[in-house]
Amino acid sequence: MKTLKKLTGGLLLIIALLIAGFIGFIVYALISDYKPDDSELISRPENPSVLPDSSTLSLLTWNIGYAGLDNDMDFFYDGGTKVRTPEEKCLENLSGITDFLKNNDTIDFILIQEIDRNSKRSYHIDEYARTSEVLKDHKSFFARNYDVFFVPTPPSNPMGKVLSGIALYSKFIPETSDRFSLPGDFGFPTQLFYLDRCFMVNRYKVENGRELVVINTHNEAFDEGGEIRKAQMEKLREFMLNEYNSGNYVITGGDWNQYPPDFMPAFTRNKPFTGQIGNFNLVGIEPDFMPSDWLWLFDPSTPSVRTLMAAYDPESTPTSICDAYLISPNIKSPSVKNVNLDFRNSDHNPVIIRVKLKD
Repeated sequence: MKTLKKLTGGLLLIIALLIAGFIGFIVYALISDYKPDDSELISRPENPSVLPDSSTLSLLTWNIGYAGLDNDMDFFYDGGTKVRTPEEKCLENLSGITDFLKNNDTIDFILIQEIDRNSKRSYHIDEYARTSEVLKDHKSFFARNYDVFFVPTPPSNPMGKVLSGIALYSKFIPETSDRFSLPGDFGFPTQLFYLDRCFMVNRYKVENGRELVVINTHNEAFDEGGEIRKAQMEKLREFMLNEYNSGNYVITGGDWNQYPPDFMPAFTRNKPFTGQIGNFNLVGIEPDFMPSDWLWLFDPSTPSVRTLMAAYDPESTPTSICDAYLISPNIKSPSVKNVNLDFRNSDHNPVIIRVKLKD
């Protein structure tokens, strides 16, 4: 009987410790939870540049997948099984990414999504600092959208600490760089361990008294009901229209996690997809999201994103487009091109455009 009491007492103590540990974990998550303001000033540089009227400008947008989603990777959150790529592969990916950016360092604005600064999934490498070293002729700006002390999923191999965000590299000095929060609350306790999505806005003076507003965005990917995506798009829409109605030029680029209006895939090597693939539901942006004189820029001949249910196979992996630009009516678009890197170092391909400000 005494032995049974000891066993029962020991079991109850273990249960109590586990419960206390869980409560402590949640309390710490609540205390340390990143709660960004609706808008935050990132930088207000001195001596901002003044862009000439009728400037021709180049832009690149690329979700680099924190140098951890190379062509050999699948990902548990998208329906695969893996959590992170090996460290040597992560370093190889980052080298490939920075080499590509260095070879394209004449581009005026480089918009990057999913760039880590201190995350277990990328071996605590400061990817933003390394990329900034490569793009020495660019001014660099960073906005957090993922800051969690410990992501507990998957339970068998947790993602752990994540500090990540979006970055904008610019040949010109902006008046200001600001972070704007996007709507999105997945409820308690999920939101404690999830992204706080945002878009970044850099403002540049133009000789004619107007401003060029360059926006880098990374919208929600996993929203079954669609309400969060809708709210995020509505906030972006209102912001862009207000800027344009104030007389400014507006360019928004990034990973929308939606395919652009009127997208008809023309690539043939892969299986183009729209809709549900694994846990990822790629929906389309409504054709009337913006007035008809606004222009979506994307290249339907080359995919910009692949699925992560399995390693990349150029003949069978479903691919699509969710990386694109939206430009205001006072801007002309000479060209747009998706650069086909066969998803070697990221699950996205970069997209490059050239545009011209109208008089």
